[in-house]
Amino acid sequence: MGWTGKVLRIDLTTRRVTDEPLNQEWADLYLGQRGLASKYLSEEMDPRTDALSPDNKLIFATGPLTGTMASTGGRYSVVTKGALTNTIAASNSGGTFGAAIKNAGWDMIILEGRAETPVYLVIENDQVAVLPADDLWGMTVWDADAAIRADHTELDFSIAAIGQAGETGVRYACVINDLSRAAGRSGVGTVMGSKNLKALAVRGSLGVRVAEPDLFLKAVGEARAVLDESGPRKHLAAKGTLSMMDNTNGFGSLPTRNARHVQFEHTAKINAAAVVVPRESDGQPNLSTNKACFACSIGCGRVATINPAHFSLKTAGFERYKNASGGLEYENSFALGAMCGVDDIDAVTFANFVCDEQGMDTISFGGTLAAAMELYEVGAINDEITGMPIPFGSAEALVEMVQLAGRGEGFGVDLGLGAARLCEKYGRPELAMVVKGQEIAGYDPRGMQGMALAYATNNRGACHTRGTPFVDDFVNVTPEGKPETVADLQNLVSAWDSSGLCGFTRGVFKLEGLAGQLSPATGQDWTAERLEKTGERIWNIERLFNLAAGFTKADDTLPPRFLKDPAPSGTAEGWVAKLDEMLPQYYQIRGWDKGGIPTLETRKRLGLE
Repeated sequence: MGWTGKVLRIDLTTRRVTDEPLNQEWADLYLGQRGLASKYLSEEMDPRTDALSPDNKLIFATGPLTGTMASTGGRYSVVTKGALTNTIAASNSGGTFGAAIKNAGWDMIILEGRAETPVYLVIENDQVAVLPADDLWGMTVWDADAAIRADHTELDFSIAAIGQAGETGVRYACVINDLSRAAGRSGVGTVMGSKNLKALAVRGSLGVRVAEPDLFLKAVGEARAVLDESGPRKHLAAKGTLSMMDNTNGFGSLPTRNARHVQFEHTAKINAAAVVVPRESDGQPNLSTNKACFACSIGCGRVATINPAHFSLKTAGFERYKNASGGLEYENSFALGAMCGVDDIDAVTFANFVCDEQGMDTISFGGTLAAAMELYEVGAINDEITGMPIPFGSAEALVEMVQLAGRGEGFGVDLGLGAARLCEKYGRPELAMVVKGQEIAGYDPRGMQGMALAYATNNRGACHTRGTPFVDDFVNVTPEGKPETVADLQNLVSAWDSSGLCGFTRGVFKLEGLAGQLSPATGQDWTAERLEKTGERIWNIERLFNLAAGFTKADDTLPPRFLKDPAPSGTAEGWVAKLDEMLPQYYQIRGWDKGGIPTLETRKRLGLE
């Protein structure tokens, strides 16, 4: 129970649809979602497979608590070999789509091969149709969503789709569900587009069964009561994640202008306070309200509007952007704002809308545009290449370039390469703020030594969600104790990402609280210790996938800027990321050899041999 015990497998090449029993032995070891799908991918696919080959697999996976009444139990993951990074990729999303998969009776949907012509999937419980999508191809996510609903008015689907970015091969295209929730990093939408798959429309009416209903209701109720009264829940409901901008800026760890700086002098124009200031034009603030995903009692999501007098809305075809849509959170405000030096809140909101509609990762797009802006300022590219001036701080450039990237036109084709490939193309690879090909998130690793190590060792490239040493980094600016902290957090997050719950409950529930809900849901004895070992097992199987794909110790590094150029201001002024000091300790704690390879003893202990 908790698991449905069923896997849906679809060969897009032959359009053959089959169902099979879930490998319960693997589920017991890897739990679900990120962990279990990574096990399937590792067992079924050669890690050396090209990410855009039909032989790559695309897995939509739920956890045992997905679709249940456990608070925030609406998460799902998209697992594949990432088109941006060539690493194993697992992109996590909320909304209603994961719950729809689970309520349709499936733990996972495994997609194989490549359709000869564009298709989309309609899944209603055990009824599955592979339908032609020629008329949907070329549409944005929002238009495709509307068109599918118009063709199937009898059913209320949850829809996940790609936009033009996924079709044209933007390397950081994502899968968008519920119009503005994103499985957002590493190019999972690019892989979906390479398979000529436009969308999945899913409706589930079967419900999710748990092993011990009475005990489960009690455990969920107790957990919910603790969450409701917690400070983190109240803060996230009121301010979302955007309040983090004042923290990083004040501390000196807000990557600004392609991380040439660590503080942005104009944060007051794009921070949590700015989004609630009424506009002169219509008396309305940028932030309209908050919103929640399936079964969520937090409601951290933002809904926003653009100033109707803003220049971006005068662009033909963008009349609908006068309506409310997904608002600013920390990462998109950092990436589209501070990273590019842009302080125009409406331009940043406009770019966020485009990324949602076209299916692009905001962090990677912002990091790539920032790299392009630096290339422009140092003379590596010019107006003839870009089509217009793109200096740091240009709201006009942000608004124009996000459109070009989304459509795959003009200089947008180069932007679609991602920062690493873009900077390599124009002869300045050191200007790409990436790890393993993926753009950094909103934390400068010179000021946050734990994040430096987390970025460098992350299995999917630079990422702020896989190891989250924020609190420790803000308290302790030295490298002391970081290897233990980072490894422990990476294990914790790996287990959490496999459960079906949102990561924002981690600090409140702790592993004991997660185990307390998993046990009655599954009928198994889950403990904090078992979850810790499960998370460690997941981290190591991802590591082994990447090693087999060709990654080495040399890839556990950071851009030269963070290793050589001292932070110019802030709490850690004068510091560089002290990765060389931390990495050997981290490998030792992990039970890896000096080359970063899990030892035979470690593999045996975790059941990986």
